[in-house]
Amino acid sequence: QVHLVESGGGLVQPGGSLRLSCAASGSNIVPYDMAWYRQAPGNQHEFVARITSRSTTVYTDSVKGRFTITRDNAKATVYLQMNSLKPEDTAVYYCNAHDYWWGQGTQVTVSS
Repeated sequence: QVHLVESGGGLVQPGGSLRLSCAASGSNIVPYDMAWYRQAPGNQHEFVARITSRSTTVYTDSVKGRFTITRDNAKATVYLQMNSLKPEDTAVYYCNAHDYWWGQGTQVTVSS
Protein backbone atom coordinates (compact mmCIF):
# COMPACT_ATOMS: atom_id res chain seq x y z
CA GLN A 1 0.00 0.00 0.00
CA VAL A 2 1.36 3.40 -1.04
CA HIS A 3 -0.15 6.65 0.20
CA LEU A 4 0.56 9.69 -1.99
CA VAL A 5 0.13 13.34 -1.03
CA GLU A 6 0.60 16.10 -3.60
CA SER A 7 1.43 19.71 -2.77
CA GLY A 8 2.72 22.86 -4.42
CA GLY A 9 -0.21 23.81 -6.58
CA GLY A 10 -1.62 27.30 -6.76
CA LEU A 11 -2.37 30.31 -8.93
CA VAL A 12 0.39 31.55 -11.22
CA GLN A 13 0.54 33.99 -14.11
CA PRO A 14 1.30 32.80 -17.65
CA GLY A 15 5.04 32.33 -18.05
CA GLY A 16 5.48 31.60 -14.37
CA SER A 17 6.75 28.50 -12.59
CA LEU A 18 5.58 26.05 -9.95
CA ARG A 19 7.10 22.96 -8.40
CA LEU A 20 4.76 20.16 -7.42
CA SER A 21 5.76 17.58 -4.85
CA CYS A 22 4.41 14.10 -4.28
CA ALA A 23 5.30 12.60 -0.91
CA ALA A 24 4.91 8.83 -0.63
CA SER A 25 4.47 6.76 2.50
CA GLY A 26 3.52 3.25 3.44
CA SER A 27 5.86 1.45 1.11
CA ASN A 28 9.23 1.85 -0.53
CA ILE A 29 8.80 3.59 -3.88
CA VAL A 30 12.27 2.71 -5.14
CA PRO A 31 11.06 -0.18 -7.34
CA TYR A 32 8.15 1.77 -8.78
CA ASP A 33 7.67 3.95 -11.80
CA MET A 34 6.15 7.25 -10.73
CA ALA A 35 4.06 9.57 -12.88
CA TRP A 36 2.09 12.78 -13.01
CA TYR A 37 -1.29 13.09 -14.67
CA ARG A 38 -3.67 16.01 -14.92
CA GLN A 39 -7.36 16.60 -15.48
CA ALA A 40 -8.85 19.86 -16.66
CA PRO A 41 -12.57 20.58 -16.26
CA GLY A 42 -14.55 18.64 -18.84
CA ASN A 43 -11.49 16.72 -19.99
CA GLN A 44 -10.25 13.20 -19.42
CA HIS A 45 -7.25 12.27 -17.31
CA GLU A 46 -4.13 13.17 -19.29
CA PHE A 47 -0.64 11.74 -18.91
CA VAL A 48 1.97 14.41 -18.20
CA ALA A 49 5.27 12.78 -17.24
CA ARG A 50 6.78 9.54 -15.97
CA ILE A 51 10.02 8.63 -14.24
CA THR A 52 11.02 5.00 -14.06
CA SER A 53 12.73 3.22 -11.20
CA ARG A 54 15.99 3.82 -13.10
CA SER A 55 15.13 7.52 -13.55
CA THR A 56 14.37 7.35 -17.24
CA THR A 57 11.87 10.08 -18.06
CA VAL A 58 9.03 10.41 -20.56
CA TYR A 59 6.88 13.47 -21.24
CA THR A 60 3.77 14.24 -23.18
CA ASP A 61 4.58 16.45 -26.17
CA SER A 62 2.80 19.52 -24.85
CA VAL A 63 5.10 19.85 -21.83
CA LYS A 64 8.45 18.81 -23.33
CA GLY A 65 11.10 21.42 -22.67
CA ARG A 66 8.97 23.11 -20.00
CA PHE A 67 8.35 20.47 -17.34
CA THR A 68 10.89 18.28 -15.54
CA ILE A 69 10.09 15.23 -13.43
CA THR A 70 12.59 14.09 -10.81
CA ARG A 71 12.62 11.75 -7.85
CA ASP A 72 14.40 11.66 -4.50
CA ASN A 73 14.14 8.07 -3.28
CA ALA A 74 15.74 8.92 0.07
CA LYS A 75 12.87 11.32 0.73
CA ALA A 76 10.30 9.12 -1.03
CA THR A 77 9.28 12.17 -3.02
CA VAL A 78 8.68 12.89 -6.68
CA TYR A 79 8.73 16.40 -8.10
CA LEU A 80 7.34 18.13 -11.16
CA GLN A 81 9.08 21.38 -12.00
CA MET A 82 6.82 23.37 -14.30
CA ASN A 83 8.23 26.38 -16.14
CA SER A 84 6.82 28.69 -18.82
CA LEU A 85 3.32 27.81 -17.69
CA LYS A 86 0.41 28.40 -20.04
CA PRO A 87 -3.32 28.80 -19.36
CA GLU A 88 -3.89 25.40 -20.96
CA ASP A 89 -1.80 23.83 -18.19
CA THR A 90 -4.61 24.65 -15.76
CA ALA A 91 -5.81 21.38 -14.22
CA VAL A 92 -5.80 19.22 -11.14
CA TYR A 93 -2.47 17.40 -11.08
CA TYR A 94 -2.33 13.88 -9.72
CA CYS A 95 0.62 11.74 -8.67
CA ASN A 96 0.61 8.04 -9.53
CA ALA A 97 2.76 5.15 -8.32
CA HIS A 98 3.20 1.87 -10.18
CA ASP A 99 0.20 2.62 -12.40
CA TYR A 100 -1.94 1.75 -9.41
CA TRP A 101 -1.90 4.16 -6.46
CA TRP A 102 -3.15 7.76 -6.79
CA GLY A 103 -2.91 10.89 -4.72
CA GLN A 104 -5.78 13.28 -4.06
CA GLY A 105 -4.56 15.91 -6.50
CA THR A 106 -3.41 19.52 -6.33
CA GLN A 107 -4.95 22.39 -8.30
CA VAL A 108 -2.81 24.39 -10.70
CA THR A 109 -4.34 27.52 -12.20
CA VAL A 110 -2.50 29.58 -14.79
CA SER A 111 -4.21 32.91 -15.29
CA SER A 112 -3.50 36.62 -15.45
